[in-house]
Amino acid sequence: MIRFCDIFFSGVGLVLLSPLFLVLYVLIRIGSRGGGFYSQERIGKDGVPFRLYKFRSMRQDADKQGLITVGGRDPRITKVGYFIRKYKLDELPQLWNVFIGDMSLVGPRPEVEKYTRLYSEEQRKVLSVRPGITDWASIEYVDENRILGEADDPDKAYVEQIMPDKIRYNMIFINHQTVGEYFKIIFTTFFKILR
Repeated sequence: MIRFCDIFFSGVGLVLLSPLFLVLYVLIRIGSRGGGFYSQERIGKDGVPFRLYKFRSMRQDADKQGLITVGGRDPRITKVGYFIRKYKLDELPQLWNVFIGDMSLVGPRPEVEKYTRLYSEEQRKVLSVRPGITDWASIEYVDENRILGEADDPDKAYVEQIMPDKIRYNMIFINHQTVGEYFKIIFTTFFKILR
């Protein structure tokens, strides 16, 4: 049932939001050098890598300076990028990832291999489900960039504090995968963004 909801809502979203996709793509291209989309290899269900798609919010090749975005004013983020990140519009292309089955609307946020290699056996349970666009960890850590920006060593803070805590939140949905919980997370995310 959840997979049916994923296909239906992502398909409808891709069609209805296509004019917005076009506007955002043009604004991104006008605002800075480079393409309008950004893709990165992430680790999905059962540890299988896939290409995750986003609207580009950072300057071209910014990920070569680090994989973590820190603070509210990371200089690598473009002017348009600040806006689309604030309202989570940069995540919209992941509706395609959901439609083709790499992701779900709800599930643990997919990590890069650098971090999944650090998972304990218990933490690897998050790889037993499709990764998602949102989940309880995403809602709880909506200000993750600010937290990392205040840390002396952002990468260490992420690995030792934030990542284990996010996995703890991930397990709430993994251990309670119902349609009701699915919609509860979607609506909570929506209202959190609006607030």
